[in-house]
Parts: sequence; structure tokens; C-alpha cells
Amino acid sequence: MNLIKCEKLEKSMAELQFSIDAEAFKKAVADVFKKEGKKYPVQGFRKGKAPKALIEKMYGADVFTYDAINELFPEAFEAAAKEAGVEPVGRPEVSVDSASEAEGATLTVKVAVKPEVKVGSYNGLTVEKTVHTVTDEAVDAELKRVQERNARELTREGAAQNGDIADIDFEGFVDGVAFEGGKAEHYNLTLGSGSFIPGFEEQVVGHSAGEEFDVNVTFPTEYQAAELAGKAAVFKIKLHEVKYKELPALDDELAKDCSEYDTLDEFKASIRKNNQEQLDKQDDLAVENALVDQVIESMEGEIPQAMYDVRMDEMVNDFAFRVEQQGLRLEDYLKYMGQSMEQFRAAFMPQAEKQVKIGLALEAVAAAEHIEASEDEINAEIKRIADQYKMEEDKVRELINLEDLKQDLARTKAIDFIKSHANIVEKPAEAEKAADAE
Repeated sequence: MNLIKCEKLEKSMAELQFSIDAEAFKKAVADVFKKEGKKYPVQGFRKGKAPKALIEKMYGADVFTYDAINELFPEAFEAAAKEAGVEPVGRPEVSVDSASEAEGATLTVKVAVKPEVKVGSYNGLTVEKTVHTVTDEAVDAELKRVQERNARELTREGAAQNGDIADIDFEGFVDGVAFEGGKAEHYNLTLGSGSFIPGFEEQVVGHSAGEEFDVNVTFPTEYQAAELAGKAAVFKIKLHEVKYKELPALDDELAKDCSEYDTLDEFKASIRKNNQEQLDKQDDLAVENALVDQVIESMEGEIPQAMYDVRMDEMVNDFAFRVEQQGLRLEDYLKYMGQSMEQFRAAFMPQAEKQVKIGLALEAVAAAEHIEASEDEINAEIKRIADQYKMEEDKVRELINLEDLKQDLARTKAIDFIKSHANIVEKPAEAEKAADAE
């Protein structure tokens, strides 16, 4: 590859022209002919046995040219971009200026490139930190959840009450016709949970096991299934069984059963400590986000739309993967949610734009302060990933992009730098609430 020129264009676009030498191009054409020659029949020759020159004469001199260029392009383009000192971030537009086995190929590529951004002041920023403290109510709520997780389910003799679990069969009808998705058997419905259509659960309360009855409801106007939105429906109900939860006593025995502690007081203290650690992390993250937002506001530079599009595609693909892990295709999920693919993708764009800006801003700070990830930090992060996923470190090194890892670590260190040089004014959360009330 020989870089001929690189011209920076507006809106973070660049145009590169480079050549591929004749020897490399001739070999690529020969390789393509060897793999693809059998696709071109020539009378008098068995399949795949016709000479290359004869195929080119019959089907055109460039019959193998573009496939050869496609074979060579990725490596040549990467080398050209590296030599030019630009980082492509979008799909390239490729023009073939010339191509022959005798002289090689010359290509011109127009592509969006990573912009050179500048950030304003990032040293000595001021930010307010709201400091949250674990309340007694929060500890009590966690203890309540522990009780509920360890509760016994007992059969209720008599009418169902809020909080009970009703084992029901149901079938829904609109205008006397059963509708799709409106039927189930032995469904365990927690009464008062609000998981069903408004008004449904309230009409189950008061009934006893063995009863059959109707529930009359109206679907919300914004219901996900448009054909049912705003319509009145009747559900035929059969109540098989009603259960309620008997909570264990809140005492030392519960603490012993559910934790490593011997007393309830020790268990409470551990809950308070763990919750406080979580609140501290949230408060620190809020400070970091506020500081980064200030840096982004001061950033100058033209960010190409391609960077946003690429990040949005990554986010959509990641979401699709997680949905598929649950046994659901993205297309089916969108149908269920009543969304088009265009609407779904557009919903990710604000977050994609924010993430791209954060990355560029932090990279600019890291470059200005000569912040890089050390070898020890890289090794420590690889070990952390290996431990988390129970993998060998060598396997992690095979799977990850080392340059991306270095960049992520440098961004994290840039945040630490900004934070360590900031003026952080602490304010108790109670003061925040009082100010809101005034």
C-alpha cells in the first residue's frame, strides 16, 4: 500500500487516496480466479477448467477485479488510515480510480473520521454533592424483604384479601368474543400487586376458593395491544386456591438463618453498612456525571453523525442479544411493545450521542494530561475480568480488544483526574429536601 494523499474535509470527513502495488493485486486476482473461476462456464471446457484470459474475454476484463479489490481493501485501507493519522468511524465510500494487473489499483475513499475535539476548563471545576445517609426506614424495609423471602405460604380458609396469592383460571371476552392472549390456567396472581388491568385484582378480593365469577374491566386507552385499547372486557374466573404468606418473626433466629450473624442487631448493622456503601457509590457517580457534563459543555469540535450511528447500532445489537438470551426475537419483542424498528432505534439515539461525547471529552483530557493505562493496570483489569467470568487470563486476552481496554482505563483515569482536581461541595440530602419544600 502506498498512501498518495489524505485531505481533511468538513464535518470530520476525510478523503484518502492510496494505491495497491501490481504484484499484490495480480496475486489477489489469481486467488479470486482460483476460487470463483468455476462460476463462469465456457463452451468446450469442463467447469472450472477454462483459462482466466478466456473468461475475461467473454465476461469482461474486470470480471475478477472488484472481488480482488474487496480481498485487499480492508488491510490496505487500515494501513492507509494509520499512515494518514486518521481513525475511520463510519462506513467508507470507495471509488476505484484504476485497476489492472500490470499497474495495480488506485482507490479513493471518503469516510467519517474521529474528530479532534478541544475541551475547555476541566481543572478546578465546582460541583455540589448530595450526601445520602441510610435511614432507619430503609433498614426496616430491607428486613421486611428478608421476611417476605423467607415466608411460609399457607392456604387461606375464607375470602381472599389484598396481598394474598390467588390461583386462578381466566378467559377474557370483548363483545362476547374471546381474544388472543386473554386466557390462562392456574395463574398465580398476587392481589394488590397492580400487575393486571386496573380493577381486575380488586374484584378477586372477597372471593373464596372454588368460586366461579366474572370480572368486568376496561382496557386502558394506552394499552399495548391497540385492538383492545379502551374496550370493555369480561373475564370468566375460576378461583382454585388462595394462599397467604406467614412472615417469620424478626428476631435473632431469623438473623442466624439468613445471614452470617448471630443476632438481629448485628444483621441490622450489616444491612445499614451495605446500604450506605451503595449510597456512597451512587453519590460519587452523580458527582462524576455532573463533572463530565461540565466538560462536555465546554467541548468544541464537529462530531460526525456516523459516530452516533455506530454507537446506536452497538446498543441495539446488545439489547437484541439480551432479548434473545431470554428466548425472544427482537422482532417479536417490538411487536409486543407496539414499536417499529425505526422508533426503537431512535429511542437509543440520545443515549448514544451522550456516550460518544463523554468518550471524546475524556480522551481529550487524557491526551492533554498524558494519561495512559500502565501495564500493571491493564494486567489487573484482565485478572478482574477473568475472575468475574471464571476464565483463564490468556483466554480473556484472546477475546478482548486490548486497545479498547487501554482506552477505557485511560478514560476512567481521566475521570479520576477531573474529580481529584474539583471543588466538591457536600450537602446533606435532608437539606436538599428542605430546599425543595420551600
